[in-house]
Amino acid sequence: MANLNIRVDDALKQQAELIFSDIGISLSAATTIFLKQVVRCNGIPFELRADPFYSAENQARLLIAKERMEQTGGTVHELIEVDND
Repeated sequence: MANLNIRVDDALKQQAELIFSDIGISLSAATTIFLKQVVRCNGIPFELRADPFYSAENQARLLIAKERMEQTGGTVHELIEVDND
């Protein structure tokens, strides 16, 4: 058996361990499952993509909208109540 040493944020490790504990596996077992899926899929076993909200284009658009709201005072909208019956 090989040892794998990785560095991760303490809070991230603790959060992951709580989730793995809830489903009855260890961090080591979860890591092994992930690596087996990488081999089986011949790549990362899930889609990796950037959230378009954080794109430079969208952030620039949001900044312009924020500045416009600050200059004009924005528009006040009435709160609409929805009955969920």
